Amino acid sequence: MPVLLSPAEISRDGQECLSYLLPAVFPTTEITPSHFVLPYTFGFPMPALTATLIAYNEERDLPRALASLEGVADEIILVDSGSTDRTCEIARARSVRVYTRQLDSLAEQKNFAASFSSNDWVLCIDCDEELDPELRASILAWKQTAPDKAGYEISLLTNYLDGWIRHSGWHPDYKVKLYRRDQARYVNVLHEAVQLDGPAGRLAGHLLHYTIRSYAEHRAKMDFLTTMAAQDMFSRGRKQWRAAMIFAPPWTFFQRLIFQLGVLDGWRGWMIAWLSGIYIYFKYRKLGRLLAGETLTRRSWPNPGEA
Repeated sequence: MPVLLSPAEISRDGQECLSYLLPAVFPTTEITPSHFVLPYTFGFPMPALTATLIAYNEERDLPRALASLEGVADEIILVDSGSTDRTCEIARARSVRVYTRQLDSLAEQKNFAASFSSNDWVLCIDCDEELDPELRASILAWKQTAPDKAGYEISLLTNYLDGWIRHSGWHPDYKVKLYRRDQARYVNVLHEAVQLDGPAGRLAGHLLHYTIRSYAEHRAKMDFLTTMAAQDMFSRGRKQWRAAMIFAPPWTFFQRLIFQLGVLDGWRGWMIAWLSGIYIYFKYRKLGRLLAGETLTRRSWPNPGEA
């Protein structure tokens, strides 16, 4: 069966060719644009795209993330780690393929999601993120090309305590979010990142990240993450912790506030700097507890806004 291109989406010369060829192929049929499909663009297959998300009690944020993927992703996969709210129900109602897996590391959870992709290309976002209009347009334009990179970086813009953070080491923050799954995978237990087998390009626009809504939620997330970080360091044989616990927190505070211009983010910048230092303190303090023979209990990931 011949491949037919829409006259509205090919060159003028191509349309002139079709005006001569189509009546010869279909002499008794009135041809209109509605008869055609567009599986190829100028001879190249259009890259189909799978969006992946990992979730735990994300009923508040998930609808916004899924809405931003409409018309961009050809399929959506969500891996849930035991939600007790309506997360899975919301996802299935939007024809999302849902799988369950206990969370051991963020990287492996995201690799697990990518393993179910029907397509080569994967766009991995978090449930508290959404594509802004410029990024949506960039990805749609990218889908009309033959990609020449193994992955693409996207700039994150974070909303912290109802304000956008443009300094403090949080912006600009480019991360590989779009990648070929046969040439990339997530690595690291905690601060997961995509490891590419090749160079990365960049897409215009922002991935809007609605991260924390209250001070209590920030402290709860720090409790979860510092436990995971300490357990990771312990599993890798890290022994030294006292010096880092004493000297790294004040350095982190001044780095965020002064060198990374957090002061320009106002009181939110001060809060980020202060809690970044506290994060470092507790990470190494918990490592010390593990080395002393204690067992740490990892709390569940806090719900949005939860104390």
